[in-house]
Amino acid sequence: MIQIENLFVQYGKQNILENISLNLPTGAVCAVIGPSGCGKSTLLNVLAGLNRSYSGNVLIDGGAPSPKTQTIGFIPQNYGLLPWLKVRENIMLGLKIKRKGRARLPQELIASLGLDKLLERYPKELSGGQQQRVSLARAFALNADLLLMDEPFSALDAITREEMQDVFINLWQKQKVTTVLVTHYVEEALYLGQKIAVMTNSPGRIYKIIDNPLFGDRNFREREQFKSLSSQLRLYLKKAGRNNEI
Repeated sequence: MIQIENLFVQYGKQNILENISLNLPTGAVCAVIGPSGCGKSTLLNVLAGLNRSYSGNVLIDGGAPSPKTQTIGFIPQNYGLLPWLKVRENIMLGLKIKRKGRARLPQELIASLGLDKLLERYPKELSGGQQQRVSLARAFALNADLLLMDEPFSALDAITREEMQDVFINLWQKQKVTTVLVTHYVEEALYLGQKIAVMTNSPGRIYKIIDNPLFGDRNFREREQFKSLSSQLRLYLKKAGRNNEI
């Protein structure tokens, strides 16, 4: 469970995040969407335990964010693969750090992602979609307490992006890992977020939190609610972009 109360983050004298409060049950997925520069990535860094210069309360399963005591998966926009390591070694990287000598290659997960024949390749020898599958394999192999995803599919073309969204849903349905996903795409938020948090322009605050009935529905674009929810979300984003008017 994620509990955030009155979170403030400053860089110098500038407020980046203001009065952020958010509760996310264990096993839920929250999509965070908002204007560029509103602090979405900063929020992820706080949850990852990478940024401890904040005020307010941030708890993950009752404890402060800490990579040392919690297992936190992080998928950045550029996949985060180390170019000098082969696919096999990239997948195993997090497991070796957390479990040291007890780590084993997650064969079933690798097979489900179609990576069996790519284990001896380097990242530069893979397509964008293949690199994203490796990144997902590394994250889900951890059976993490929390998964953080910073615009993970934005570098992909539209068709590959939709394919990888389906891959994520399939993996999540098996593990039900608590996930916070940053995205710029309204449709992606409506597909991948059980809750959708709309953030204001800088300094970032949460303008609205939406409970999303379309989460994980592969036919969500065909549902009657899609058009109205999409329009509503775009209206919220437009208003949230005018932070001084809220």
